Amino acid sequence: MARQRQQLFPEPAQETWRQRYPLFPQLLFVLVGTGPTGVENRIHALHTAARDIALAGFLREVPVLAASMTDLLQHGPTAPIWRPIHNPDHRVDWTHTPHL
Repeated sequence: MARQRQQLFPEPAQETWRQRYPLFPQLLFVLVGTGPTGVENRIHALHTAARDIALAGFLREVPVLAASMTDLLQHGPTAPIWRPIHNPDHRVDWTHTPHL
């Protein structure tokens, strides 16, 4: 009977979603319930949070965009109303892929 070798460093477990999807989908924040100033504050808070070193790896793989519900209703989801949290002064459409 052959003995099975034990791996010294086993392969890390793969997340369940990666079995079906090669990439993590975009993360879209739709901001509602506040006026224009509140939307700006929330977008800049997301921008500040994105600088956290603990999130850096995740955010290299996952595009994160934010838009106000008002813009979404007025212009539609495919309009360049989405603001990347790495560059909140820039507006893109939701299919935007960051060049990192």
